[in-house]
Amino acid sequence: MPVSRDEFEDLRPLSFREPDEVLDDEKLYTIYEVARLLQGLDPDVELDVETENVLLDWAIPWMMTHTEEFVFAEPAADDEPGYYGLAK
Repeated sequence: MPVSRDEFEDLRPLSFREPDEVLDDEKLYTIYEVARLLQGLDPDVELDVETENVLLDWAIPWMMTHTEEFVFAEPAADDEPGYYGLAK
């Protein structure tokens, strides 16, 4: 249900960082690690499933917006995620 703007004291602009501000250009990351890094979290931090799903909801469109800045490496096995990194 929508709420009144007056209920909030702190309204900030929505802004996303550029991929090179988030990722190390010498490393490859899973989508889960990228999602954590976008939120300023350690890429290895343990999260509950619901939180991780919310972070993925932010990370996937962000990556799609910047596809030209990423490279992709196939996963080591079919049951593992792929890896993403910065295009050099």
